[in-house]
Amino acid sequence: MNVLIIEDEKPAARRLNRMLGALDIEVQQMLHSVEESLNWLQNNEHPDLIFLDIQLSDGLSFEIFEEIDVKSAIIFTTAYDEYALKAFKLNSIDYLLKPLDEDELKVAVDKFKEHQPTKTDVQVNLDDIRKLLINPVDRKFKKRISIKVGQHIKIINIDEVECFYSENKSTYIHTSENRNYLLDHSLENWQEQLDPEQFFRASRTFIVHINFIKDIIAYSNSRLKLILNSYNETEIIVSRERVKDFKSWIN
Repeated sequence: MNVLIIEDEKPAARRLNRMLGALDIEVQQMLHSVEESLNWLQNNEHPDLIFLDIQLSDGLSFEIFEEIDVKSAIIFTTAYDEYALKAFKLNSIDYLLKPLDEDELKVAVDKFKEHQPTKTDVQVNLDDIRKLLINPVDRKFKKRISIKVGQHIKIINIDEVECFYSENKSTYIHTSENRNYLLDHSLENWQEQLDPEQFFRASRTFIVHINFIKDIIAYSNSRLKLILNSYNETEIIVSRERVKDFKSWIN
Protein backbone atom coordinates (compact mmCIF):
# COMPACT_ATOMS: atom_id res chain seq x y z
CA MET A 1 0.00 0.00 0.00
CA ASN A 2 1.42 3.37 -1.06
CA VAL A 3 0.77 6.10 1.50
CA LEU A 4 1.37 9.86 1.37
CA ILE A 5 1.24 12.31 4.30
CA ILE A 6 0.40 15.97 3.62
CA GLU A 7 0.75 17.91 6.88
CA ASP A 8 2.28 21.37 7.41
CA GLU A 9 3.32 20.71 11.03
CA LYS A 10 6.45 18.61 10.65
CA PRO A 11 6.38 17.16 14.20
CA ALA A 12 2.78 16.01 13.57
CA ALA A 13 3.81 14.51 10.22
CA ARG A 14 6.71 12.63 11.84
CA ARG A 15 4.43 11.34 14.63
CA LEU A 16 1.89 10.07 12.10
CA ASN A 17 4.73 8.45 10.15
CA ARG A 18 5.86 6.61 13.31
CA MET A 19 2.28 5.54 14.11
CA LEU A 20 1.84 4.12 10.61
CA GLY A 21 5.20 2.40 10.88
CA ALA A 22 3.93 0.62 14.00
CA LEU A 23 1.12 -0.72 11.77
CA ASP A 24 3.73 -1.97 9.25
CA ILE A 25 2.77 0.74 6.77
CA GLU A 26 5.62 2.50 5.02
CA VAL A 27 5.02 6.14 4.07
CA GLN A 28 6.17 6.98 0.57
CA GLN A 29 6.54 10.75 1.08
CA MET A 30 5.76 13.56 3.54
CA LEU A 31 4.72 16.93 2.07
CA HIS A 32 4.00 20.18 3.93
CA SER A 33 2.24 22.71 1.65
CA VAL A 34 -0.29 23.08 -1.17
CA GLU A 35 2.43 24.08 -3.63
CA GLU A 36 4.72 21.21 -2.68
CA SER A 37 1.83 18.74 -2.91
CA LEU A 38 0.74 20.00 -6.33
CA ASN A 39 4.27 19.66 -7.69
CA TRP A 40 4.63 16.13 -6.29
CA LEU A 41 1.23 14.88 -7.47
CA GLN A 42 1.78 16.29 -10.95
CA ASN A 43 5.02 14.34 -11.33
CA ASN A 44 4.38 11.07 -9.48
CA GLU A 45 1.91 8.23 -9.56
CA HIS A 46 -0.83 8.92 -7.04
CA PRO A 47 -0.69 6.73 -3.92
CA ASP A 48 -3.43 4.42 -2.68
CA LEU A 49 -4.08 6.54 0.40
CA ILE A 50 -3.36 10.14 1.47
CA PHE A 51 -3.47 11.43 5.04
CA LEU A 52 -4.35 15.07 4.47
CA ASP A 53 -4.44 18.01 6.87
CA ILE A 54 -7.11 20.61 6.02
CA GLN A 55 -5.16 23.78 6.84
CA LEU A 56 -1.70 23.87 5.26
CA SER A 57 0.93 26.60 5.53
CA ASP A 58 -0.02 28.22 2.20
CA GLY A 59 -3.77 27.61 2.08
CA LEU A 60 -6.53 25.02 2.41
CA SER A 61 -5.76 21.53 1.16
CA PHE A 62 -8.96 21.63 -0.95
CA GLU A 63 -6.98 23.68 -3.47
CA ILE A 64 -5.11 20.51 -4.40
CA PHE A 65 -8.35 18.95 -5.65
CA GLU A 66 -9.23 22.12 -7.55
CA GLU A 67 -6.08 21.77 -9.65
CA ILE A 68 -5.52 18.01 -9.85
CA ASP A 69 -7.82 15.03 -10.32
CA VAL A 70 -6.50 13.14 -7.29
CA LYS A 71 -6.72 9.35 -7.73
CA SER A 72 -6.27 8.41 -4.07
CA ALA A 73 -8.45 7.62 -1.10
CA ILE A 74 -8.36 10.40 1.50
CA ILE A 75 -8.26 10.38 5.28
CA PHE A 76 -8.45 13.95 6.56
CA THR A 77 -6.67 14.83 9.78
CA THR A 78 -8.55 17.71 11.35
CA ALA A 79 -9.17 19.67 14.52
CA TYR A 80 -12.53 21.03 13.27
CA ASP A 81 -15.66 20.76 15.39
CA GLU A 82 -17.81 17.69 15.01
CA TYR A 83 -20.62 19.55 13.22
CA ALA A 84 -18.40 19.58 10.15
CA LEU A 85 -17.19 16.02 10.26
CA LYS A 86 -20.06 14.46 8.33
CA ALA A 87 -18.63 16.27 5.30
CA PHE A 88 -15.82 13.75 5.23
CA LYS A 89 -18.06 10.70 5.03
CA LEU A 90 -18.09 10.86 1.25
CA ASN A 91 -17.20 7.71 -0.69
CA SER A 92 -13.64 6.80 0.29
CA ILE A 93 -13.14 9.84 2.51
CA ASP A 94 -12.69 9.47 6.25
CA TYR A 95 -11.39 11.70 9.04
CA LEU A 96 -9.30 11.57 12.20
CA LEU A 97 -9.49 14.19 14.91
CA LYS A 98 -6.28 15.73 16.19
CA PRO A 99 -4.42 14.85 18.31
CA LEU A 100 -4.41 11.50 16.53
CA ASP A 101 -5.23 8.40 18.55
CA GLU A 102 -3.40 5.14 17.78
CA ASP A 103 -6.52 2.98 18.08
CA GLU A 104 -8.60 5.30 15.87
CA LEU A 105 -5.81 5.34 13.29
CA LYS A 106 -5.78 1.55 13.20
CA VAL A 107 -9.56 1.42 12.76
CA ALA A 108 -9.39 3.92 9.85
CA VAL A 109 -6.58 2.00 8.15
CA ASP A 110 -8.34 -1.35 8.62
CA LYS A 111 -11.53 0.12 7.17
CA PHE A 112 -9.61 1.38 4.15
CA LYS A 113 -8.01 -2.06 3.63
CA GLU A 114 -11.40 -3.79 3.92
CA HIS A 115 -13.20 -1.47 1.52
CA GLN A 116 -10.24 -0.41 -0.61
CA PRO A 117 -11.74 1.60 -3.47
CA THR A 118 -10.55 1.59 -7.03
CA LYS A 119 -8.91 4.86 -7.92
CA THR A 120 -11.78 5.77 -10.24
CA ASP A 121 -14.18 5.62 -7.27
CA VAL A 122 -12.55 8.50 -5.44
CA GLN A 123 -14.56 11.73 -5.49
CA VAL A 124 -14.32 14.89 -3.46
CA ASN A 125 -17.32 17.22 -3.38
CA LEU A 126 -15.58 20.44 -2.42
CA ASP A 127 -18.74 22.51 -2.15
CA ASP A 128 -20.34 20.09 0.33
CA ILE A 129 -17.23 20.18 2.51
CA ARG A 130 -16.87 23.97 2.36
CA LYS A 131 -20.54 24.51 3.31
CA LEU A 132 -20.20 22.30 6.36
CA LEU A 133 -16.94 23.90 7.46
CA ILE A 134 -18.55 27.34 7.46
CA ASN A 135 -21.79 27.93 9.32
CA PRO A 136 -23.62 30.40 7.03
CA VAL A 137 -25.80 31.63 9.90
CA ASP A 138 -22.78 32.90 11.81
CA ARG A 139 -20.77 34.08 8.82
CA LYS A 140 -20.51 37.74 7.77
CA PHE A 141 -18.94 38.37 4.39
CA LYS A 142 -16.94 41.35 3.19
CA LYS A 143 -19.01 44.31 1.98
CA ARG A 144 -16.18 46.73 1.19
CA ILE A 145 -12.40 46.92 0.93
CA SER A 146 -10.20 49.81 2.07
CA ILE A 147 -7.00 50.30 0.08
CA LYS A 148 -4.13 52.71 0.64
CA VAL A 149 -3.38 54.70 -2.51
CA GLY A 150 -0.43 57.01 -1.86
CA GLN A 151 -1.42 59.13 1.15
CA HIS A 152 -5.11 58.34 0.67
CA ILE A 153 -7.46 55.55 1.72
CA LYS A 154 -9.82 54.42 -1.06
CA ILE A 155 -13.00 52.49 -0.20
CA ILE A 156 -14.22 50.00 -2.80
CA ASN A 157 -17.56 48.24 -2.49
CA ILE A 158 -17.25 44.49 -2.95
CA ASP A 159 -19.92 44.66 -5.68
CA GLU A 160 -17.47 46.71 -7.79
CA VAL A 161 -14.80 43.99 -7.80
CA GLU A 162 -14.65 41.95 -11.02
CA CYS A 163 -12.02 39.56 -9.72
CA PHE A 164 -9.31 38.88 -7.19
CA TYR A 165 -6.08 37.50 -8.62
CA SER A 166 -2.54 36.62 -7.61
CA GLU A 167 0.55 37.56 -9.58
CA ASN A 168 4.23 37.37 -8.62
CA LYS A 169 3.29 36.28 -5.07
CA SER A 170 1.08 39.36 -4.59
CA THR A 171 -2.71 39.66 -4.51
CA TYR A 172 -4.76 42.23 -6.46
CA ILE A 173 -8.32 43.19 -7.28
CA HIS A 174 -9.59 44.39 -10.64
CA THR A 175 -12.58 46.73 -10.45
CA SER A 176 -15.44 47.63 -12.76
CA GLU A 177 -13.62 50.93 -13.40
CA ASN A 178 -10.87 48.87 -15.11
CA ARG A 179 -8.38 49.57 -12.30
CA ASN A 180 -6.05 47.22 -10.43
CA TYR A 181 -5.19 47.60 -6.75
CA LEU A 182 -2.66 45.76 -4.60
CA LEU A 183 -4.06 44.05 -1.50
CA ASP A 184 -2.67 42.78 1.75
CA HIS A 185 -3.03 39.07 2.54
CA SER A 186 -3.22 36.04 0.29
CA LEU A 187 -5.91 34.96 -2.16
CA GLU A 188 -6.83 32.16 0.26
CA ASN A 189 -7.40 34.68 3.04
CA TRP A 190 -9.70 36.77 0.85
CA GLN A 191 -11.62 33.73 -0.37
CA GLU A 192 -12.70 32.96 3.19
CA GLN A 193 -14.17 36.48 3.50
CA LEU A 194 -16.21 36.43 0.26
CA ASP A 195 -19.81 35.37 -0.23
CA PRO A 196 -19.67 32.06 -2.16
CA GLU A 197 -22.95 32.96 -3.84
CA GLN A 198 -21.20 35.89 -5.55
CA PHE A 199 -17.57 34.75 -5.87
CA PHE A 200 -16.06 31.58 -7.29
CA ARG A 201 -12.47 30.30 -7.08
CA ALA A 202 -11.89 29.54 -10.76
CA SER A 203 -8.25 28.51 -10.28
CA ARG A 204 -5.32 28.92 -7.92
CA THR A 205 -4.84 32.47 -9.22
CA PHE A 206 -8.38 33.80 -9.80
CA ILE A 207 -11.58 34.42 -7.85
CA VAL A 208 -14.32 35.86 -10.09
CA HIS A 209 -17.54 37.77 -9.38
CA ILE A 210 -20.59 36.26 -11.06
CA ASN A 211 -22.00 39.67 -12.10
CA PHE A 212 -18.96 40.46 -14.26
CA ILE A 213 -18.71 37.27 -16.32
CA LYS A 214 -19.36 38.40 -19.88
CA ASP A 215 -18.77 35.11 -21.67
CA ILE A 216 -18.01 31.45 -20.96
CA ILE A 217 -16.12 29.57 -23.67
CA ALA A 218 -15.44 25.85 -24.02
CA TYR A 219 -11.68 25.35 -23.79
CA SER A 220 -9.25 22.47 -24.36
CA ASN A 221 -9.20 19.38 -22.08
CA SER A 222 -12.82 19.93 -20.94
CA ARG A 223 -11.96 23.24 -19.29
CA LEU A 224 -13.75 26.60 -19.53
CA LYS A 225 -12.42 30.04 -20.37
CA LEU A 226 -14.03 33.06 -18.68
CA ILE A 227 -14.25 36.52 -20.20
CA LEU A 228 -14.93 39.35 -17.76
CA ASN A 229 -16.33 42.79 -18.54
CA SER A 230 -13.02 44.66 -18.47
CA TYR A 231 -10.23 42.41 -17.11
CA ASN A 232 -8.22 41.02 -20.03
CA GLU A 233 -4.60 40.83 -18.87
CA THR A 234 -4.40 37.05 -18.33
CA GLU A 235 -6.61 34.15 -19.43
CA ILE A 236 -8.99 32.94 -16.72
CA ILE A 237 -9.32 29.17 -17.08
CA VAL A 238 -11.61 26.99 -14.97
CA SER A 239 -9.74 23.72 -14.45
CA ARG A 240 -11.38 20.47 -15.54
CA GLU A 241 -11.81 19.40 -11.91
CA ARG A 242 -13.66 22.65 -11.10
CA VAL A 243 -15.99 22.74 -14.12
CA LYS A 244 -18.76 20.71 -12.42
CA ASP A 245 -18.70 22.96 -9.34
CA PHE A 246 -18.64 26.05 -11.55
CA LYS A 247 -21.70 24.95 -13.53
CA SER A 248 -23.56 24.26 -10.27
CA TRP A 249 -22.53 27.69 -8.99
CA ILE A 250 -23.82 29.65 -12.00
CA ASN A 251 -27.13 27.77 -11.86
